[in-house]
Amino acid sequence: MAEPRPDLPPGWRPSLATWRFFEWRWPLAGLAAALLLLMAVGAVAVWAGLLIFAVVAILLALPQRQPAPGESAVPSGQEPNSAMMRFAEALPEPCFLLDAAGIVRFANARSRAAFPLKVGDLLTARLRAPDLVTALQRVAAGGGPVGVEFFERVPTERWFAAWFAPLGAVAGERPDTIVLVIDDLTEQRRAERARADFVANASHELRTPLASLTGFIETLQGPAKDDPAARERFLGIMHGQSQRMSRLIDDLLSLNRIEMKVHMRPQDPVDILSVLQHVLDAFEPLAAELGVTVESELPEGGVIVPGDRDELVQVFSNLLENALKYGRTGKRVVVSLIRPSGARSACLVSVRDFGPGIPAEHLPRLTERFYRVDDDRQNRGTGLGLAIVKHILNRHRARLSIESEPGQGALFSVRFDESTLALPAPQRQEKIA
Repeated sequence: MAEPRPDLPPGWRPSLATWRFFEWRWPLAGLAAALLLLMAVGAVAVWAGLLIFAVVAILLALPQRQPAPGESAVPSGQEPNSAMMRFAEALPEPCFLLDAAGIVRFANARSRAAFPLKVGDLLTARLRAPDLVTALQRVAAGGGPVGVEFFERVPTERWFAAWFAPLGAVAGERPDTIVLVIDDLTEQRRAERARADFVANASHELRTPLASLTGFIETLQGPAKDDPAARERFLGIMHGQSQRMSRLIDDLLSLNRIEMKVHMRPQDPVDILSVLQHVLDAFEPLAAELGVTVESELPEGGVIVPGDRDELVQVFSNLLENALKYGRTGKRVVVSLIRPSGARSACLVSVRDFGPGIPAEHLPRLTERFYRVDDDRQNRGTGLGLAIVKHILNRHRARLSIESEPGQGALFSVRFDESTLALPAPQRQEKIA
């Protein structure tokens, strides 16, 4: 018989096929010796002996048969007992029962939904965090319970806390079963980072308007105390600075709320055509004030995407407002929607202005927090609009692309890879300032 629990060399992380060879190394060695003896006495031809050994080795390396419903996936005598499995299934967190080599012997429903691990897999071949491997080796060698934290980057950034504990063994002995419980720390970490970012960014961006307000208040209390003209001018500037601080705080709070749930994709059906029409209607007064013509190139039927309507309104409002303010010298903005070519395929929304354009060196950084191409005080925003757009689109699994050349305007495009056609709806074809 093969050893059911051979020790792994320290730091070794084998594949499943390598693990099976390692587990059956002594029977394979015995078979090889027997075949060599038979070939030596002429009882078996050389080619036949080699063929027999190769077939046995290949059979050992093949993936194990998946168990039928109700059948155990673990060899008899190695399954966790039913009480352990019922307890693991009742836990509110992902829970695995492992053997001392790190092979998964049972996984509860929450763990199967959260991680690409199934019964028979080697834990460290799927979750490759070094701290996780070290903790498993320590417990498998007879150590006590160990807790570690690890980080996953794909498909989105996620943080976890893992707790290993031996079952059915006294201290210092190699356990038959190791329980692994994993807690998702993603929302907690995002909240902590959001708070830290808010403090750092707010303190930096609020310093200038606060200094201005303090200076004007001191002036009004002193030299301009009895100067009505200066008082009116200073109060107007102070009002503008207070509005800027209010917008900044609103944008920071909005951005942090989005970041905290970026890993949760919204699934409500949203008609992109209806969203665009709403945004176009809302910005008619601003377009008229700036003297910019807004043209729309929209299809006859709507386009449905999975999403959050309010967030998508925010995306296209930010893009259109930027096009109107920073591209107003071109006197024209075009909003278009290219619907899916099939029953279910990608759709593309674009907002194009014909203003001064954006130098190429700025394009990769436009969606960074507080990044600005210039310091145009007349149109200066909070520097958070495109950062909010990027995070909302990440949450919707959509993509933002930016194309621009100096003097040729700028094109902002949003691509939704999953969309469907809706029934035709009345269209507005052009809005003239």
